[in-house]
Amino acid sequence: MNQKHQEDLAHIRSMMERSSRFISLSGLSGVFAGLSALIGGLYVYQLFKVNGMDYFDGKPNYIPVKLISELFATGLIIMAFALIFGVAFTIRKSKKYNLPIWTSATKKMLFHLAVPLFAGGIFCLALIFHQNYGLVAPATLIFYGLAVINAEKYTFTDIKYLGFSELILGLIALFYIGYGLIFWIIGFGILHILYGLIMFKKYK
Repeated sequence: MNQKHQEDLAHIRSMMERSSRFISLSGLSGVFAGLSALIGGLYVYQLFKVNGMDYFDGKPNYIPVKLISELFATGLIIMAFALIFGVAFTIRKSKKYNLPIWTSATKKMLFHLAVPLFAGGIFCLALIFHQNYGLVAPATLIFYGLAVINAEKYTFTDIKYLGFSELILGLIALFYIGYGLIFWIIGFGILHILYGLIMFKKYK
């Protein structure tokens, strides 16, 4: 009888978790988002070289408007790939485990994720407008970290560790202006891959 009660309680807890949290998020989404960021970061480094800039010489470089446009386009492409992988692996996992995707928890998670990201996007556009390019990479990491932390209560709690890691990395990057690309690759590339592998192993 006790065993049956325990099974019933476990089933109830599982149903409550499904209704209150978005648990279709796949660790593979993080892995492929990280790989996209790594490839994008290497491409940006090559762009600097093609434009005659030695990224590691420690000297401030003038960034022409054309290059800013290319960097902005590269960032949008990376984000698009990350979203595509995220949606694809989420649908794959939801079908495999018969999990609902569009629930109230999903809507709440997206809302709490979107608010800091939207504010951060406007802030970064203002930085670009005022030609404060060195602060863009730290700002993206900081606002992304805040967004992930803000959305944690509606999905896996483990995701907060990624959020705090991104936030801390962004704060450190504020004191190393000129090396934003390195921090960006670590944050959006390496940390995403590590997080994705851990989550995939834990929740597969």
